[in-house]
Amino acid sequence: MKWFSSVFMLIWWLLIAASLSWNMHSTREDHEQFVRETARSMFDHIVLTRSWNAKHGGVYVPVDENTRPNEYLSPVDREIRVNDRLTLTKVNPAFMTRQIGELATLQDGIQFHITSLNPIRPANQPTPLEREVLGLFETNSLIKEVSRFLGEGEGAAFFYMAPLMTEESCMKCHEAQGYQVGSVRGGISVTLPNARVATHRGLVLGHLLIGMVGSLLFIYLMNRLKRAYRKLQQQTMMDALTGVPNRRYFAERVLMEFQRAHRDHTPLSLILCDIDFFKKYNDCYGHQEGDECLLQVAKAINEKLRRPGDICARYGGEEFVILLPNTPVCGCLIQAAAIRTAVENLKVLHAESGVSDYVTVSLGVATDTECAFFDHKELIKAADSALYRAKSEGRNRVCSASGETEADCLKSTE
Repeated sequence: MKWFSSVFMLIWWLLIAASLSWNMHSTREDHEQFVRETARSMFDHIVLTRSWNAKHGGVYVPVDENTRPNEYLSPVDREIRVNDRLTLTKVNPAFMTRQIGELATLQDGIQFHITSLNPIRPANQPTPLEREVLGLFETNSLIKEVSRFLGEGEGAAFFYMAPLMTEESCMKCHEAQGYQVGSVRGGISVTLPNARVATHRGLVLGHLLIGMVGSLLFIYLMNRLKRAYRKLQQQTMMDALTGVPNRRYFAERVLMEFQRAHRDHTPLSLILCDIDFFKKYNDCYGHQEGDECLLQVAKAINEKLRRPGDICARYGGEEFVILLPNTPVCGCLIQAAAIRTAVENLKVLHAESGVSDYVTVSLGVATDTECAFFDHKELIKAADSALYRAKSEGRNRVCSASGETEADCLKSTE
């Protein structure tokens, strides 16, 4: 039972750990998918805005300290002077992307970077990671995007990059670089700061709670099962009528005590007790009264047992056996005499006895001293022989396998 409990608890916590691991992995994947879709959505909005800009051939905005004329655009039509206070400058898709990225970085820390392996503007040179990704886009047309977390732990940034394909509207500025419609012209990277959020604390606490509740429930159920098992075991070891241990329990106990007595070199005594003429009692008073008689006799015997290790068991129909560990023959004889007197003092009428007006018992005593018996069966046989002699000598008496009597023991103590 203990082994089963340990194995079950181990399996239970392994399942909790596996569930936690799977849920953490699933949560990480879901979170990464969400961040990727967020970055992809930003990229798509930038591309859509660039397409609108390119469709109109660029847009004009007022020149100020943050928006200066783009030195990489042709001077032709680059500026339009409206009046002395207002000059407009052309903003092409690349310039607009750069300005949107600068604004996003100031507001939210999000970084947009337009880059290429062959940029017109030197500041648009790719980072080592962007160069690696651009190489993948150019060598493998099936790769449409690349994303990954940068760094470990909480606060790690998320990198996303997708290619910019050359369109007809791009050829005006990039045809001289050798690009063709449909080729990879570069790419835009989106870097989201603090993208990896601590989402596992709730999962860990939740699984710990489930694990503890499950463990406590299992312990509760196991305790109930153990109690039920002990009760069932007790029922199989107890005599239902008299409430004392049955012969099966005695057989296990006498073997254990016999081995202990031989190991420790201590005496082991045994008393076989038989109710005199019990069949006549049943025939005279009926089986219901017979059962009540057995119950009273068993109670009288139990009341005379002095130590927790002493036991009385029902050995047969009207037979009881008393096992007295670490008890010499004189102690056993005195105990047997006390039991005989206690039963007679019950004053349970027995008109058919022929021995007494009341129910009486005959007792046979045997003691294993200094490992005199080879096994416990010899000890039981010796007690049975003594019981037979007690019956043949007139019943309602105690006989010892060694021939000693209670009187002999009392004399030796005087």
